[in-house]
Amino acid sequence: MSPIRPTTSTTSTSPTSPTSPTSQDVTKAARAIRLGPRAVVALSLITLIGIAAFGWPLLADADSGLAHARDAPWLFASLLPLLVGVVVATIADDGMDAKAVAMLGVLAAVGAALRPLGAGTAGLEPMFFLMVLSGRVLGPGFGFVLGSVTMFASALLTGGVGPWMPFQMLAMGWFTMGAGLLPGPHRLRGRAELVLLALYGALASFAYGTVMNLQGWTFIGGMSSGVSFQPGAPLSDNLVRFFAYCAATSLGWDLGRAALTVVLTLTLGATVLKALRRATRRAAFEAQVTFEA
Repeated sequence: MSPIRPTTSTTSTSPTSPTSPTSQDVTKAARAIRLGPRAVVALSLITLIGIAAFGWPLLADADSGLAHARDAPWLFASLLPLLVGVVVATIADDGMDAKAVAMLGVLAAVGAALRPLGAGTAGLEPMFFLMVLSGRVLGPGFGFVLGSVTMFASALLTGGVGPWMPFQMLAMGWFTMGAGLLPGPHRLRGRAELVLLALYGALASFAYGTVMNLQGWTFIGGMSSGVSFQPGAPLSDNLVRFFAYCAATSLGWDLGRAALTVVLTLTLGATVLKALRRATRRAAFEAQVTFEA
């Protein structure tokens, strides 16, 4: 009797065989986390909690005693179990295995190591371009977890632990998840894909800075009335002040972050995308293993 050997259900020795994996199949197999129904529910809960955490001061009255520093521990306490819930949900939906967890750890470590290289210098943060490319290759579910874990690890590495940290984790998770939601993941390749990722990186860099400004603006006092937050004022008036505050304080930092993300994506993006896709193909995420005599 011949020995039993393991094979995958898509294996074929002939490149023209009807059972050979197509390029679309290979691209789909490169996705480490697939958004199943449980993961969608967990991500939706995180997003709703995050929107409420960032935006509730805009709707509060003048006597509410605003301070995000007070709600940050509660947000962090809610965020961590929900992040674990995303991972557990994707495991339950057969979208994540040990190899995906290992890749998550490697990419988070690389991203955390990249952040200090430009921190404090005109907003230059090279980790953002890696988050864009990783989210693109590995999908929105993987992207959200990767962005949040990377920001958490980098905060521990740089000593940036404070009431802003859970808000940074949320914002970076959204940033990376957005790259995984961009159109054409199985068809768009080459220069067109790099231009799309660079454009997204630029716009999302400004969006990240704007969202993080909202976290601190509502309790920073001592500013002119034209840009300071006025508790209890109409929402439209406060939004005008908020965008004036962003233009006066962080526009230069956001511009530096966006410019560096665009430059790195257009110059190094093709190489990094190729490496990420090769790594995920070799890892054979979600491969179905069968045995034949």
